[in-house]
Amino acid sequence: MLPKWRWKKSPVASDGDEPDHLTLARESLRELINDTRLPAGVRESLSHDYDAVKSMLDKLEHGHIHLSVFGRVSTGKSSLLNALIGKQAFAVSPLHGETRRSAIEPWDEVQAGGVYLIDTPGLDEAGGEERERLAREVTQRSDLVIFVVDGDITETELDALKSLLSKGRPVIVALNKVDLFTVEETRRLLETLRRRTDGIVQPDHIIAVAAEPRSQTVIEVDVNGAEETTERQRTPDIEALRIKLWDILDAEGKTLAALNASLFASDLSDQVGKRILAARREIGDKLVRTYCVGKGIAVAFNPVPVADLFAAAFIDVGMVVHLSRVYGLPLSQREAGSLVGVIAAESAAIMATVWAIHLGSSALKLGTAGLSTVATAAAQGAVAYYSTLIVGRVAAEYLSKGKSWGESGPKKVVQHILDSLDRDTVLSDAKREIQARLRSE
Repeated sequence: MLPKWRWKKSPVASDGDEPDHLTLARESLRELINDTRLPAGVRESLSHDYDAVKSMLDKLEHGHIHLSVFGRVSTGKSSLLNALIGKQAFAVSPLHGETRRSAIEPWDEVQAGGVYLIDTPGLDEAGGEERERLAREVTQRSDLVIFVVDGDITETELDALKSLLSKGRPVIVALNKVDLFTVEETRRLLETLRRRTDGIVQPDHIIAVAAEPRSQTVIEVDVNGAEETTERQRTPDIEALRIKLWDILDAEGKTLAALNASLFASDLSDQVGKRILAARREIGDKLVRTYCVGKGIAVAFNPVPVADLFAAAFIDVGMVVHLSRVYGLPLSQREAGSLVGVIAAESAAIMATVWAIHLGSSALKLGTAGLSTVATAAAQGAVAYYSTLIVGRVAAEYLSKGKSWGESGPKKVVQHILDSLDRDTVLSDAKREIQARLRSE
């Protein structure tokens, strides 16, 4: 007799009937759904994922378990689910790749309290990239995956299997269509599968099945010696798989659901974090560019060399203070000034050259007039633009790491930023932009 398994949600998490990990999983999903700190556009860009979170939370609340099949086209995934469910609930066809979308059915056995079987499109189908993406997405949200093969595992299948396991999904490998092989051939195939998946799949999690065995030809001879040929349909051979699934559900069902929910919440949290950081980088980059232009114009218009230097320092500090708010890590004027000082000190050799050019341009600007003054002012403004771009980029990197230089320290960060900038191109572009502004004035 199969074990009876039914998951009833406890009304109170602390009453001892419900493991803490279920409560934690639900709380983590609720926090994701109710997070009000997301920048504009981030939640919208992840709306599909948030819908999945809501579905997963609903699944946890009702105590549901999702089992999905995964594998190449025409390995008999739909037939296997039909055999498990005991009826033709999932579409099957002799045509290559019949399943084109995900389908879900409840496992209507007495023991199946809230267990659902999910069919998916097949892998490695020409022109089926979107269906394959859907299949992978469904399995990544399933609590247990049945990976179906119909012979020796291919490299494509092995890669897909490893990818599934890397996501933390428990997997049962079903060697289907064994009715097409002899007993000895089936034994050798199972040995080969277990050898090729050694270390990633437990040997007893690789099971031979015949979801839709071919019919038998029966020849009957009557008393007169006349022969009558008939076809006898054989019943599916899936009992070993069914028992293994129920053993797992009975022992680990609640844990699987909680683990899956936690993994999904963690993955989505990572995605949200990356989107937020990307949004902040985009806003921060625009802010830095604005300060670069503002500083370039201010320095170009100011004819006093010493005042130029003071204006430059003041603008850089203001930019860093503003930038720190974008990254949600506000700095005071003193902290921002200290950060600008560190950046300047670490890029001392280049900054010395920058300020030498800067002072030379100021001197030239005092003794010239007309177009040459505009040209000289633009050149000086471009240098100011460049120096602020360095400060802004380095400060943004520091803030994006949570006000940390990382293990390498500030020198490596500054060097990385300097290496990423084409100084001549930046100066040339900045000069043209500032010169155009000066002429318009």
